[in-house]
Amino acid sequence: MLIMETNCSPMELPNNTEFEEDSDYRDFEGTDVKDMRLEAEAVVNDVLFAVSNMFVSKTLPCAEDVAYINVETRERNRYCLELTEAGLRVVAYDFDQADDRLQTPYHETVYSLLDSLSPAYREVFGNALLQRLEALKKDSQS
Repeated sequence: MLIMETNCSPMELPNNTEFEEDSDYRDFEGTDVKDMRLEAEAVVNDVLFAVSNMFVSKTLPCAEDVAYINVETRERNRYCLELTEAGLRVVAYDFDQADDRLQTPYHETVYSLLDSLSPAYREVFGNALLQRLEALKKDSQS
């Protein structure tokens, strides 16, 4: 099996001096284009503590407009999530898969998506939030 590793880091792209002269790219000048792989890494770092396993797919292609995240819930259910400007959605019920026939709703946040998939996530996340609020309360009383 051939696995293609894709690294979409914009820092590694060659500096092309003809870029600005190409009329197809002029519309992008000065705009803040998100790299979805970086967004996906931030999503993973934000909620990894509340799931069994979560990582950005190295098998499925990433681009400026899409990235894929593999997540295993504490209930041991596996999902592949698609991250786009529209949000996050389940695209498969296993790692590194994308089923075009699967029509699942987009969620605006990873919290909303995981909340809908995993009661254990909801509990762990809720407990972490409660502990954080209690710590803030103690800090403000001292």
